[in-house]
Amino acid sequence: MTQLTNHHSKLFQTMEDRHSVKQYEKGFDISEQEKKQMLTAATLAPSAWNLQHWKFLVIEAEEKKEQLLPIAYNQSQVVESSFTVAVLGDLEANKNAEAVYQTAVENRLMPEEVKNTLVGQINGAYERGGTFARDAAFLNASLAAMNIMLAAKGLGYDTCPIGGFNGAEFVKAFHVPERYVPVMLITVGKAAKPAYPSSRFSLEDVVVKNSF
Repeated sequence: MTQLTNHHSKLFQTMEDRHSVKQYEKGFDISEQEKKQMLTAATLAPSAWNLQHWKFLVIEAEEKKEQLLPIAYNQSQVVESSFTVAVLGDLEANKNAEAVYQTAVENRLMPEEVKNTLVGQINGAYERGGTFARDAAFLNASLAAMNIMLAAKGLGYDTCPIGGFNGAEFVKAFHVPERYVPVMLITVGKAAKPAYPSSRFSLEDVVVKNSF
């Protein structure tokens, strides 16, 4: 695997060290402070129009983990890990626009008329229908999800993103409002054994410059 750096950068080292872990030390406790650090990192992710198209459902109670197990097709990591973050995408993120931009107006970073124009443009994009809202929910919530995984690794923990679960059953079992769509589950905990190193395609295989 190509080395990203000569290890002068902790960020690059964290990226290199992060691998998906599926076996965790059951019962290992992660402090509330560290959970908050991970989730705060998630909220620092970029998002279109700064609408912050995400909601995080933290599943940590034992009975809720057991409830999640069959929904996640009996992947034992959801009960063995310290907790699971269900990353949800906001299908109505345009409703955040007023609050986001009003703060900018109050801080004199933006004139009121610019705010009104932006909010109008955002609502217009959402009102056109089609796949726009769903695509935006998945794209932007996924940016936040990656921050959770890097923050966890930076704190010495391991994670695994899970796309294989029954979204409709999840919504029903965990009473997810219609506004949100499940994007992925991320298990977080202390690895019971190191992750298998995984190969990556070379840059020559994945990079195209300027045009195909």
